[in-house]
Amino acid sequence: MAIISTLLKKGIRLRESLEQEYSHPLELQRQELKKLLIHAAETEIGKKYDFPKILKGFRRGEDEFYERYKAQVPIYDYDRIHSEWWYKLLEGKSNITWPGPVRHFALSSGTSGATSKFIPITKDMVKAIRRTGVRQILSLSKYDLPASLLTKGILMLGGSTDLEFNGTYFSGDLSGITTGRLPIWFQRFYKPGKKISRSKNWGDKLDQIVEKAESWDIGIIVGVPAWLQILIEKIIERYQLNNIHEIWPNLQIFVHGGVSFEPYRKGFERLLGKPLLYLETYLASEGFLAFQALPNRKSMRLVLNNGIFHEFVPFNEENFDEEGNIRVDAKTFKIDEIEEGKDYALLISTCAGAWRYLIGDIVRFVSKEESEIIITGRTKHFLSLCGEHLSVDNMNKAIELTAEEHDMNIREFTVLGVPHGSLFAHHWFIGSDDKVKKSLLKKSIDANLKVLNDDYAVERNHALKEVKVTVLPSSFFYDWLKEQGKEGGQYKFPRVLKGDKAASWQEFLLKNEVKL
Repeated sequence: MAIISTLLKKGIRLRESLEQEYSHPLELQRQELKKLLIHAAETEIGKKYDFPKILKGFRRGEDEFYERYKAQVPIYDYDRIHSEWWYKLLEGKSNITWPGPVRHFALSSGTSGATSKFIPITKDMVKAIRRTGVRQILSLSKYDLPASLLTKGILMLGGSTDLEFNGTYFSGDLSGITTGRLPIWFQRFYKPGKKISRSKNWGDKLDQIVEKAESWDIGIIVGVPAWLQILIEKIIERYQLNNIHEIWPNLQIFVHGGVSFEPYRKGFERLLGKPLLYLETYLASEGFLAFQALPNRKSMRLVLNNGIFHEFVPFNEENFDEEGNIRVDAKTFKIDEIEEGKDYALLISTCAGAWRYLIGDIVRFVSKEESEIIITGRTKHFLSLCGEHLSVDNMNKAIELTAEEHDMNIREFTVLGVPHGSLFAHHWFIGSDDKVKKSLLKKSIDANLKVLNDDYAVERNHALKEVKVTVLPSSFFYDWLKEQGKEGGQYKFPRVLKGDKAASWQEFLLKNEVKL
């Protein structure tokens, strides 16, 4: 396998992967936090919270280091860490939350808040992301794949590598930042290549890829499901194909992340001539947190020894308010204290200068011993107008089941909580180009959610009086993202719309003469 052989020849070994495989998770995390604290001890944040005092706790009892850490360093969300620390980085100041200046900022997709967030990307973080990427490539040796596969091209559909520069720092999509810094050994496998990757116009970029597609031999595709599906449809239309395998016969792997793939699966697989191997990654703007490491599993393994320290907050009313904001006195746990099957919001401390940072994702451990997780939602992407506690995980599964029942392709969906007289209703917007009665969709979604969520079933007999469904062409969802300046790359449509985003969506629909 050419990529794996190239990696090994370059001296990149399996040591880090094997270290995690044969070490206790807590020991790996102890060492990782110690390294982070030592490295940042002389920064402004390190001095304020006395990192050296925390470090002395590592010489004492087993839990002393963590008791000191959570007692001395507060929990941060983006707004708090930005207003106290990261705004200084944007001004070009050095040694604030990590040694040296920060020259690159990833613009997050902004699905939780009203605007994009500027997430610092240090040189150490770029290296960490690259190392974890290598680990995932090397994990392919565990799969039953032909030796020829990894001599093929890898198509990575991401943001522009032509970053914005304001005289102080560069900013853009994380995929644009990291792709622009690919190691030399990888570039002979990488598509669409440097020139096309620089394009800032998403439509032009897709058109250029389509024109080059027949000259490439692609074995692996990487990206957000919605945008890759659009690209493949364009290629099929351009070359009058029955499926994508007629032009890329060696395509075997789809590496995806950022959003649950299951709602997209049915429509995506209509574009294939043979099955693909699906590999999930957990690559956020804040770091590369986990990847699917073992065959025949849908879970991902947290990376415990590469620049990130993880903490876990039980996602319940004791720790979060009704808007999904974390409470000041929230209880947090380290990795040896979690329980399988329970939902936790994730806090991370990283080599990019995030400290006890609420990333916004909710995870559930399926294997404590192997640190295997699934992502079940977002702290602010849930609906609980009257106690129905509807999670993104519930929504994804209900849509998946509904699509199966009606043999339809649901490309996108979102849901709003709306008033219904003095009580409440859910308004679902379904993106599909298939013809189906919305009354049937309403019945299926409602019935599936009642089975998936007991609280929802109870509230449908009480305060949650109505379920509304509006079916739209899938293009509406992508046009709205474009209007928000969030087309392509890592951007994805929010599964729950609240506040300003809900108002913007409703205004967009009215402008396009959609009756609500």
